[in-house]
Amino acid sequence: MNAQNPLALAAVPNLSTHRPAVEIAHVAKSFALKGRQVNALADIDLDVQPGEFLAIVGASGCGKSTLLRLILGLETPTSGAIHVDGAVVTGPSLERGIVFQEHRLLPWLTVADNVGIALRRAGLSKNAAEAATAEHLGLVGLSDFADAYPAQLSGGMQQRVAIARALVNRPRLLLLDEPLGALDALTRLRLQDEIRRIVRQEGITAILVTHDVDEAVYLGDRIVVMEPNPGRIREILPVDLGPARHRSAPAFVALRDRVLEQLGVSPAVAA
Repeated sequence: MNAQNPLALAAVPNLSTHRPAVEIAHVAKSFALKGRQVNALADIDLDVQPGEFLAIVGASGCGKSTLLRLILGLETPTSGAIHVDGAVVTGPSLERGIVFQEHRLLPWLTVADNVGIALRRAGLSKNAAEAATAEHLGLVGLSDFADAYPAQLSGGMQQRVAIARALVNRPRLLLLDEPLGALDALTRLRLQDEIRRIVRQEGITAILVTHDVDEAVYLGDRIVVMEPNPGRIREILPVDLGPARHRSAPAFVALRDRVLEQLGVSPAVAA
């Protein structure tokens, strides 16, 4: 693990002195389903500061992943607007990368080619693209596996490739949609440390959607708790735990229990 890496434990940036990296203003999203209107999101107002790691939790169906797709530009709001670095989001951009729960690697391509394929629209020379790919495989600790194929990797290593692919264009914003949900518990803990280290090292603004409250508390600078029908923000909680976060620390446990209570789950039941 990299829990003791000083980059992973770097202080959270001052979140009050910059223009927001992401501005979500009165966003709603609805769609038709079998002849009826479904309101997926209602009146979402949220700013994310540069360098912030924002975690979003909530029950299934509260619109967490829909919100990420709107920020990414894969869908458009029914009303309201989303700005990233001051520009209205109208579609996908190389400035925004995403890691899904499924790694979505192409099995017939090598690890290096799976990462490099993200650079097709980057306008780089072949040498520059190969250098960027090698750099980012190094970032996720997979330099020795550049010529391997996805089937030859463990689940955690496959997700590392997906993270490298999301980062290879050097996006200003990284979106994480349950990226560790399919992994075993030990691998998940290790990759939490890796994600924390990489985000700090690269100076990226990150937004994580997760069902794992411990993960949200461990990774987030703030936690957005959402509720369903329609999806809306119930509460935003700051994570004031200092740079070193210990899951057994009383402050960590207290914040985790508060988030669980906001989700309508008894901490005793969750334990």
